Amino acid sequence: MKLIRFGEVGKEKPGILIEEKRFDVSSIVTDYNEAFFENDGLEKLKKALESNPVLPEVDASVRLGSPVARPSKIICIGLNYVDHCHETNAPIPEEPIIFFKSTTALCGPNDDVIIPKNSEKTDWEIELAFVVGKKASYVEEADALDYVAGYCLHNDYSERAFQIERGGQWAKGKGCDTFAPLGPFLATQDEIADVNNLSMWLTVNGKTFQNSNTSNLVFKIPFLVHYLSQFMTLLPGDVISTGTPPGVGLGIKPDPIYMKAGDVVELGMEGLGSSKQLAVAYSK
Repeated sequence: MKLIRFGEVGKEKPGILIEEKRFDVSSIVTDYNEAFFENDGLEKLKKALESNPVLPEVDASVRLGSPVARPSKIICIGLNYVDHCHETNAPIPEEPIIFFKSTTALCGPNDDVIIPKNSEKTDWEIELAFVVGKKASYVEEADALDYVAGYCLHNDYSERAFQIERGGQWAKGKGCDTFAPLGPFLATQDEIADVNNLSMWLTVNGKTFQNSNTSNLVFKIPFLVHYLSQFMTLLPGDVISTGTPPGVGLGIKPDPIYMKAGDVVELGMEGLGSSKQLAVAYSK
């Protein structure tokens, strides 16, 4: 299944994609939230759809929101592609680097990205994200995929000066409003033949900057589920973003390139669709 949420900000309804058409399933499901995933919502929805219910079609012009409602946490993995480590002059991690994005960063896949007040170094990062399907604590790596609901496209926007030059942890450059556009949809595991071999791309104003494949991940998803669950309980609906390949603005030689108002970022991943964000300057 491919799950979507659609409608105005804060008023999104759950839906589903069937042969690229959008359908409203709010008569079956309240929302794609923690309670949905915790209570076997994916299987219940699948069974409900097998009876071929009459579902209202949703016009393609309607805004898409994040395919999951605001989760308890958004966890990101840093420096998880070898060549991205090289472009940023960072050592390859011996263990996953973990940081959090604020849940208020979450937004729809095609919403505007707001360049924060006083920002001069807003940057892009295409990433594969996965959504936790059930409560996970001290999970064995061999069992880890049993805890994954599905996969999403994610752009881990980052303000590099806030992240690197302002002291402390990375989170201050990662959690700004609109810095986590997710989607366009959540693809359940059966929709993706090989999550470790998905091509991905990102362009800015039509120029390709990132072009890679999930085969280049240092730490794969089963290990990440296992590893993270040693330190915290992962709750149903939590979003885990697995890191970005090379081609970020920070890594451009000889001089980094950062975003400005009016820039258009487009990105896509095999099996997970594409998204597009217009950069706009912060205003009250």
